[in-house]
Amino acid sequence: MQHRNLAQWLAYLEQLHPSEIDMGLERVKQVATRLGLTKPASKIVTVTGTNGKGSTCAMLAALLQAQGLTVGVYSSPHMLRYNERVRINGKEVLDDALCQAFEKIEQARGDISLTYFEMGTLAAFDIFSHAGLDVAILEVGLGGRLDAVNIVDADIAIVTSIAVDHTEYLGNTRDSVAYEKSGIFRQGKIAICGDINPPQTLLDRATEIGVDLYLRSRCDFDVAVTDEHWHWQGQDAQHHKLQINNLPIINLPIDNAAIVLQAFELLSAQLSAEEIGKVLQQVQMPGRLQAIDYVLLHKRVHLLLDVAHNPHAAQYLAQRLSQKPKRRLAVFSILNDKEMGAVLESMLPLIDTWAVASLPTPRSRTTEDMQATLQGLGASVLSYESIEQALLAQCEKANADDEVLVFGSFFTVAQVLALLEKN
Repeated sequence: MQHRNLAQWLAYLEQLHPSEIDMGLERVKQVATRLGLTKPASKIVTVTGTNGKGSTCAMLAALLQAQGLTVGVYSSPHMLRYNERVRINGKEVLDDALCQAFEKIEQARGDISLTYFEMGTLAAFDIFSHAGLDVAILEVGLGGRLDAVNIVDADIAIVTSIAVDHTEYLGNTRDSVAYEKSGIFRQGKIAICGDINPPQTLLDRATEIGVDLYLRSRCDFDVAVTDEHWHWQGQDAQHHKLQINNLPIINLPIDNAAIVLQAFELLSAQLSAEEIGKVLQQVQMPGRLQAIDYVLLHKRVHLLLDVAHNPHAAQYLAQRLSQKPKRRLAVFSILNDKEMGAVLESMLPLIDTWAVASLPTPRSRTTEDMQATLQGLGASVLSYESIEQALLAQCEKANADDEVLVFGSFFTVAQVLALLEKN
């Protein structure tokens, strides 16, 4: 067999299956069974949700690692390097480990066709299965019920939030989305839902299969936020009430941190309130309210990067930005399957000028479409040939107290992060 480097493997995986997404577990589970990959760690946590999956995985992993456990995290998409998708104790796995895993799966699959994501999921499981993990935290790629991650039986299944997105796969109602996401629940195991108004389909599914369900909507766990602190209340595995007060404000969404603390308590938490606060304060996520000072043409520019690409995420971003009023110059681009109008509706009052450019993917909205939509909403907008040109133009216009906000698709933020890394 030809030995490929990681770039060659990824290029090969992109053309391996006739479609980028092929929902269903039969093919991927068959290969996983051949390789013994259906239990990649002693404890398994799966995480789904319309928004908040990445930050939930990151915060839970940080708390478990601080307790001295060995933790693997599988997440997607990546920003700059594929290796970001597979991490053990916070460190990206090396190219060689990924290549060896891909080669093993390629030999085992025979004539079974697998998608890029399915191959990547099995590679992560193979790496984790040999790493002696205490806990594997697995982020669902799309939906839940038919996602490749769902070939494993999770000890704790987390649903962060439920909103309408990816309608071509998950349906166009919250009920249909909730049904798909509740597909990660397992009989007799724990499920946690952070949505404050979960659709009945999720509740019915939990009752039908018999899960131990912790709901924020009925105050099994919840948070209260003041100017300088936040306070959590939840339950232990025997459903006895717990409370942690005066936690310091963090950069990532506190709603997701509430879910994380409930999961952490159910995984036998052994950290003090002070230790929990310190760990969560230190967790950072690329492209999630990520603040960067960038020096351009001998002046310092304040950048803020966020991957808000659907209405729910845009509403949260707008709420955070409204707490710090200032002049903002946006660099924006989005994919053509997203609800651009609803995303822009939340953000328009907070942005002074817009710069748009299409993305290097066939799924991108056209520059003309984005510019015309913004102009129709009364926004001040200019279009550019690339995200790099749009960023440089906005940085040149920015004054010392201004903020250049880069948001929209993961591709948008990744382009800017790549530029910053290159420079």
